Amino acid sequence: MSKASKSRMPRASRSLCIGFLPVNDCAPLILAHESGLFEKYGLKVELQREQSWKGIHDKVIAGQLDAAHAPGTLPFLARLGLTSEPCNCVTGLVLSLQGNAITISNELVKRGVHDAASLRDVIRRDAGKRTYTFGVVLPFSSQHFLLCQWLQSAKINPYAEVRIVTASPSEMFPLLSLGYLDGYCAGEPWTSVAEHAGLGHCVATSATLAPLHPEKVLMVREDFAEKQADEHERLIAALIEASEICDQPDNRSDLCRLLARPEYVDAPVECLQPGLIGPFGTHDTGLFSLHGLHVFNRCRANAPTAARASWIIKHFHNYLRWRVRPAGMDKIFRPDIFRRALKQRQVMSKGAAQVETSSVASKLARPA
Repeated sequence: MSKASKSRMPRASRSLCIGFLPVNDCAPLILAHESGLFEKYGLKVELQREQSWKGIHDKVIAGQLDAAHAPGTLPFLARLGLTSEPCNCVTGLVLSLQGNAITISNELVKRGVHDAASLRDVIRRDAGKRTYTFGVVLPFSSQHFLLCQWLQSAKINPYAEVRIVTASPSEMFPLLSLGYLDGYCAGEPWTSVAEHAGLGHCVATSATLAPLHPEKVLMVREDFAEKQADEHERLIAALIEASEICDQPDNRSDLCRLLARPEYVDAPVECLQPGLIGPFGTHDTGLFSLHGLHVFNRCRANAPTAARASWIIKHFHNYLRWRVRPAGMDKIFRPDIFRRALKQRQVMSKGAAQVETSSVASKLARPA
């Protein structure tokens, strides 16, 4: 980038601290950091790998993280005070759509389970003898909603006939392999890790259960979005550009190699490829044409629309049975912030030097 280009963008006086968890859909953050996109938008960014969504939540609320890669439901949980004292959080960017899968243990496969209906038969044969346990990453997460939807499709009561527990995404496979879980719903690559190890089997994906549902967002406190609006919007603009690059099929192989590094997802490249390149699972799920399970920018993925917020709110309503919708639910997904950030992205694409796709590929492919 030329000196003239750089001078058009304010320089950050301090680093922004952004949290992420080791799942495939942290990709836009990692790419923006590694390829220089944050610097292009005048930002200093420090990425912080967290171990659980609770850690992400607590550190955003406490101000230890300025922003975070977070489940789309987490800003709602924070505002509702379902996880702590209420804290107004917002998002001006959807980082990804879909990307989850339901995995079952080999023990269940050996007993003839291949879908929800066959699981129902096993559960009812074993009624009174044992309770089957399934994992999700967070109560009232998209994974929770999808698992319950899958179970209910076969008339399995998710609150009476099975046990649902929470664990971090990277803990799911170890818990399955040790026999503490009979199955789980989590983001990639943790289904592919189980399949690659020969210890689990994919029975459903979010691409079939709820195509293009909002998955991860950039979560910030509302006061950060107001007091540091320009910096926040430049951060979103950088991540919009990163999302565009992540969704280019030619970049996906290099992206897998980047995410495989120990400081990021820390999983084998061959376990990252099914979700990011496809085909997904041990059988052809029809996802090859979508270049994997994840959607980062296609289908206007980044816009925090009212329709995407409604998908989340509808599920909260189904489980919490609100008589009156709590105040503020329509103030969490912020298309106004997104539109302002998108203008910054468009200005940069016209007037400033681009981070060329060819150079991005070389940066992604470089060794750690």
